[in-house]
Amino acid sequence: MAFDERMLNGMGVLTAIVDSGSFVAAGEALDMSQSGVSRSVARLEARLGIRLFDRTTRSVTLTDEGRRFYEQILPLLSGLEEAAASAAEGRTAVRGRLRVNVDMFFSRIFLGPRLGAFVEAYPDLQLDVVTRDHLGDMVADGFDLAVRFGEPRASTLIARKLLDTRVITVASPAYIKRSGRPLAPTDLEREPHVCLDFREPETGRAYPWEFHRGRKKIVIKARSRLMVNDVGTMYAQCLGGHGIAQILSPGAEQWLTSGKLVDLFPDWPDERFPLYALYPSRHHPPAKVRAFFDFVVQLTGSPVRDSES
Repeated sequence: MAFDERMLNGMGVLTAIVDSGSFVAAGEALDMSQSGVSRSVARLEARLGIRLFDRTTRSVTLTDEGRRFYEQILPLLSGLEEAAASAAEGRTAVRGRLRVNVDMFFSRIFLGPRLGAFVEAYPDLQLDVVTRDHLGDMVADGFDLAVRFGEPRASTLIARKLLDTRVITVASPAYIKRSGRPLAPTDLEREPHVCLDFREPETGRAYPWEFHRGRKKIVIKARSRLMVNDVGTMYAQCLGGHGIAQILSPGAEQWLTSGKLVDLFPDWPDERFPLYALYPSRHHPPAKVRAFFDFVVQLTGSPVRDSES
């Protein structure tokens, strides 16, 4: 199969459709007619011998074959874009559109307060930060980078661990006054205690209640009548004295120092929850991705390590 200008143009059209979400929007971005976009995709599909998109009147999604092809060409197109920028400017430029999928808790505690400094540092970069409680399909959704809590599921993504945060089991003084302070984690399985479950985005089930001390680990069936998927709601319920919660140490210091929350089991201090950065390229990532990744590393203040997720 010969690689020519038409194939390269077709790849550019494919990327524009994925980024914008529709043939119409891609045509507007590329200054092409919708029929021109459709013909370019049809030619590329004919050259490859696969169908790239499933189309309905309301949505356009990549087929499995289209997603695999897109994952393979994305780093190549990014590399070509960077090579052109480097040749024109004599350096690698942080510019263009960067779309980032960010965990809501990370955005509130780490990212939000200092994001303005990053935007000001790169005036040629258009940053699109999407905060949501799940990763989804990074490639199909057009994300360049994701920052998520929890162990990443098996995929072709590259995962780089940023840090491990401590998990703390807490309650408010009002709760302790009403229900008593539990003396051991297993007390949370029985009345009068009530726990606040947090929904795991990937499974829809509650995160397990684990307790770690050195090499010792116990998992309990906490007594719960409420499950939430929003950290702010969980904090509000816990601070209001309505239940016991397991929270991450970043952002909890103010509540613990002020006495508004109490660490119930300081003798079980070793449970950790990881934070990862994920990106789809196996090759050297574009300058804009590296710049944001370096910014996140600076925010978390931790060394990182590469691994395949």
